[in-house]
Amino acid sequence: MTELPLSVVTVVTVEQAVAAPFATRQLADLGARVIKVERPAGGDFARRYDTKVHGQSSYFVWLNRSKESLTLDLKSPSGREILEELLAEADVFVQNLAPGAAARLGLDADSLSERFPSMIPCTITGYGSSGPWAGRKAYDLLVQCQTGLVSLTGTPEEAARAGISVADIAAGMYAYSGVLTALYTRATTGVARAVEVSLFEALAEWMSQPAYYTLYGGTQPPRVGTQHATIAPYGAYTAADGKQVLFSIQNEREWAALCERFLELPELVDDPRFATGSDRVAHREELNAIVAERFRRSTGGEVTELLDEAGIANADVNDVHAFLGHPVLAERGRWRGVSVPGGEMEALRPPADLAGVEARMDPVPAAGEHTERILTALGRDGDEIERLKAAGVV
Repeated sequence: MTELPLSVVTVVTVEQAVAAPFATRQLADLGARVIKVERPAGGDFARRYDTKVHGQSSYFVWLNRSKESLTLDLKSPSGREILEELLAEADVFVQNLAPGAAARLGLDADSLSERFPSMIPCTITGYGSSGPWAGRKAYDLLVQCQTGLVSLTGTPEEAARAGISVADIAAGMYAYSGVLTALYTRATTGVARAVEVSLFEALAEWMSQPAYYTLYGGTQPPRVGTQHATIAPYGAYTAADGKQVLFSIQNEREWAALCERFLELPELVDDPRFATGSDRVAHREELNAIVAERFRRSTGGEVTELLDEAGIANADVNDVHAFLGHPVLAERGRWRGVSVPGGEMEALRPPADLAGVEARMDPVPAAGEHTERILTALGRDGDEIERLKAAGVV
């Protein structure tokens, strides 16, 4: 098998929750050695978000496979000494500590770049390491609110959070791509550049379309449930058997096909109420009534078949159980077995396939599972390791 692309890269990470662990897990997927530094008492608090996967948190097993776990008290001199030895051999350091904590520990980007000029420090914050909110705590839903995302999600009557941790995921993705870019830059220029990502600014990027729509249009997109706020028809409708099917019209060719082959109302193609995309949005309620009436004449399976025949993109409105059994995941082999403390789980393979490369999917570590091995490699003998344990350093 082809050697993994990042097999020569060592990452040390002082991380918790979602954003930083998501970034470093993707580096581990590509072969990087990721040493996860956790608190001696309990480790990463995301370990205790729930107990659904053999007693482990569903968040933690998602984000932390293929890593080595080292427990370390960073406030103790001995703990800091061990961390400094690890950093001296690291290519990348990632942290998403609480505001001000990294600077107090000397783990801010400026301090690290001075001590380890060839290492790439990656900082993940809530609202940036500078600016008026640098000292403010940020969690995913808080950032969804601050960016206005919650005002766009839900029904006309009630706003809603996105059902997954989108701010954390966005920040983790940008941190991952930033680290990859920094590694490439170092390889080609010899310069190690620091990377910084904030949850707020990562999600702000994802908010660009509604931001521009509002800035130049004067009003923000409305909340329309499973409908699309600025394209119509684009949403979910209920068939005669109660099944919901969502479909999308993206252009005038598809609009004509929908009218002629599914709605069986060819006269609507040139109806001035629906002539353009903007017209269809303006007359959404009238259009929805026409589509809904057509759906009531067919089962969900019949609707899907007719839309497929007309070349109209569509989807079943699945719940999570249906997603788990999706034929694309099964037939494309997207599931892999991964060991976790307490058992075995099925985990999704990383979505980016590199030809000839199989992503690493090693076990999820128990808290401190690799502490003795890492300390031994750093030259500590058994007696010293026991003293560190007794003192609560590891």
